[in-house]
Amino acid sequence: MRISRLLLIPFILAGCAGTAAAGYAPDFDRYVDIELAIEAAASAGGLLPGPGRPERAGQVWVSLERGDVTALDGALFKRAPVAQNKHLAIYEFETEDLDQLSDGMYRTFARAPGFFAHDTLEAALEDLKAPPPLPARAYTLDQAARVKELAALPREENIAEGIRALAAFKNRGYRYATGVDASKWLQREWAKLAENRPYVSVAPFKHAAFPQESVILTVLGAAEPEKVVVLGGHLDSVAGYGDNAAPGADDNASGAAVTQEIARALLAGGYRPAKTIKFIAFAAEEAGLRGSGEIAAAFKKEGVRVEGMLNLDMTNYKGSERDIYFVSDNSSPEQNAFLGRLIETYLPYTWGTLKCGYGCSDHASWTKNGYPASYSFESTFEQHNPFIHKATDTLDKCGGNAAHALKFARLGVAYAVELAK
Repeated sequence: MRISRLLLIPFILAGCAGTAAAGYAPDFDRYVDIELAIEAAASAGGLLPGPGRPERAGQVWVSLERGDVTALDGALFKRAPVAQNKHLAIYEFETEDLDQLSDGMYRTFARAPGFFAHDTLEAALEDLKAPPPLPARAYTLDQAARVKELAALPREENIAEGIRALAAFKNRGYRYATGVDASKWLQREWAKLAENRPYVSVAPFKHAAFPQESVILTVLGAAEPEKVVVLGGHLDSVAGYGDNAAPGADDNASGAAVTQEIARALLAGGYRPAKTIKFIAFAAEEAGLRGSGEIAAAFKKEGVRVEGMLNLDMTNYKGSERDIYFVSDNSSPEQNAFLGRLIETYLPYTWGTLKCGYGCSDHASWTKNGYPASYSFESTFEQHNPFIHKATDTLDKCGGNAAHALKFARLGVAYAVELAK
């Protein structure tokens, strides 16, 4: 979809007066000067630090669908949007309001976060552009023996143990001490997988704007290490907003534990990929995809060749007839079809599709940066776990086991073997 015109709302309200920058109206079908767009917004609406308006800590810019704004709490939208196009609007927020916005999105639309949060206006304005086209590629299935061998190695009890350990933290909020502790704990657990394997490393990805770190386990490719396959899900959890008890067993200790078990199974099976595989636990997903957004943007800036990304977010509540569902919006149709073929060829499961809306999980960060990304989900959107984002998101609500999540671990193994060959 092409976006024809960015509307700088403060500029319009100012009656088109001011400097040349204030009169700048970018056309996204041709050329955009982001610096001039920022100057236009700043001079017309006083939106950036300047005389009489000192810079504030915790200032962020949020992009979300315009249609969602009218259904949300009006107190959160005290200002006019900084910028918008026909579909999206950008608002300035304080960091402490992001949890309330996420909670409002979940209560109103049963999805969260449903928006992107950015540390700079420049980054937020990029969301108004059409995402870059995905490069054409062929997806082949020719590793049957290796897939069948390795897909038998994930263990349900390992996933359940990981869920219990992560859910034992009071919460894993990205701004809170227990959220930082959960990230440090996961780093230590993943470091055990790297022991005595010189081609495996674990490192935190530090985020300047908040204390929780994302965690990255890298398995260096033996033949084409410059090509990268990404699997992961978010680490943080919320219940309402504030420093509340938020075990987040399904959302998303289940996805983080599945990610860990995929890595463990591959390494235990002696698998060394031709391409590099990065397993990532993303920080601050619930606050506007901040962790994955920063990582994906950094990969793009550094020219990292990401072959594909598989997002694991909520994997353990079987609320629907089929086993695994793939999100069809803000994802790669070709890679989604590839994942469906993996199931049909190698696994005794059924699959379907669903839509989840704008900015609904970390795959969207990779899609908007031009990488093929997919999101595997536990059920239809209407039948997903009703206990999430509350203190009731505990393992017992999923039967006290990780039987459903095990299906996603086996799919992740097949995906890694066929894509990183």
